[in-house]
Amino acid sequence: MKKKFVLPLLLMAFLVMVSAFIFGQQSTGADSLTSIGAASDTLVKQASEAASTAVNKGNLLVMERRSGFQLVTVLRGLLGMIGLIAIAFLFSANRKGISWKTVGIGIALQLLLAIGVLYVPAIQYFFEIVGKLFVLVLDFTKAGTEFLFKSFVTNDIGVALQNFVVQILPTIIFFSALTSLLFYLGIIQKVVKGMAWVMTKLMNLSGAESLSVAGNIFLGQTEAPLMIKAYLSKMNKSEILLVMMGGMATLAGGVLAVYISFLGGNDPIQRLLFAKHLLTASVMAAPGAVVISKMLYPQTEAIDKTVEITKEQIGSNALDAISNGTTEGLKLAANVAAMLLVFIAFLAMINYITVSLGTWFGLNQMISNATDGMYSQLSLQFMLGYLFSPVMWLIGVSTHDITLLGRLLGEKIIMTEFIGYVSLSDMKSSGILTDSKSIIMATYMLCGFANFASIGIQIGGIGSLAPNQRVLLSKFGLKALLGGTLASLMSATIVGMLIG
Repeated sequence: MKKKFVLPLLLMAFLVMVSAFIFGQQSTGADSLTSIGAASDTLVKQASEAASTAVNKGNLLVMERRSGFQLVTVLRGLLGMIGLIAIAFLFSANRKGISWKTVGIGIALQLLLAIGVLYVPAIQYFFEIVGKLFVLVLDFTKAGTEFLFKSFVTNDIGVALQNFVVQILPTIIFFSALTSLLFYLGIIQKVVKGMAWVMTKLMNLSGAESLSVAGNIFLGQTEAPLMIKAYLSKMNKSEILLVMMGGMATLAGGVLAVYISFLGGNDPIQRLLFAKHLLTASVMAAPGAVVISKMLYPQTEAIDKTVEITKEQIGSNALDAISNGTTEGLKLAANVAAMLLVFIAFLAMINYITVSLGTWFGLNQMISNATDGMYSQLSLQFMLGYLFSPVMWLIGVSTHDITLLGRLLGEKIIMTEFIGYVSLSDMKSSGILTDSKSIIMATYMLCGFANFASIGIQIGGIGSLAPNQRVLLSKFGLKALLGGTLASLMSATIVGMLIG
């Protein structure tokens, strides 16, 4: 074995042994339970007398505190990680130029983040505090929503409309305005600069690309590059790919708040649980994007490690910044609503055709029998589920759920992660997923904007900031989509391995 492979493999083995020791010390009655664990006790007791959806909810919360270490689970996780790394290696533009030290450090950061969020009380507490801030955003938004749509909020007739138009879209608008204000005040820049400095030192990145990746944890795939606008035109191919992948692999704060609402519903404990996991997923995706990006297109040129944010004005004063953010949020909310309308309509049209074909050729009944009723007919969901099921098995998903999570991954790539989270919310509510761990893994897997629509968004958004890079952005579109998908799958694999 080549020496350059030894360091990352030894580092990975050490982290697995450490996690095994930590998990071995865990017990159901551990003294270090957080408030969310205590709340889960009450919920689980109530769940014994509730419907199946409530039981599913209780199982999710119990998972937060149960002993997770199992040898089989760790081996499945290692197999999944090696498999994903192998795919990135296969599609690498320069396999000899890969820095395995960077790969090892990136995976180590993901492992440490996952271990900390799942098992270290202090880190759990930090992410819960940040998660509570996102939950508060939902509550703050409700005040403005009630003013505009009071009849829908209070009248049972408007419940269906309240679920999305009245409850979800205003969250995007308010969070966009809040983000714009924080950006104007320089708060986001300070946090991003600190994280970028750490990534630059640990993973040998240029200052500009590390700023963009760190910024994507909070900002969208076209907003984060604003912080490095002055550097974009001079970036080399490896750096441009990482800028693109950083946007593909992470979530913006506005939609993150929406997905908390999707998965947590009106339950404050559930909201906090998924706020923590969604935030962790976006943070874990940053080093994951670096790992995969630097494998797909290794950095072989000299880099500038200066961490300096471009002075981009988003308003002449605080009120102007809020106004600009509101306008951008309104555009984003309208765009999300339009995309959902169109994609769901196309999905219905495709399924009408496939179901008709299934009826003509007598496939529907065969599919229903073969899947024990999980799929009742030939549909796009059925085809996506089985197309991506080998990948789901590889990353350690329960055998009974691999086609369901395969469907979610397919929906995310072909349509958007928004569709994927809507489907996950439906699966969670119906209790169709047999293993509650699958819900957590899917939460991490769906994190990020890795879909075909994002390729066009990045070419237009980043291309407008650096017109000379537009051709390169077009060339790297599919590679960035592949890399963003692999980064999210890596996070889901690690979390699934550590949960047990």
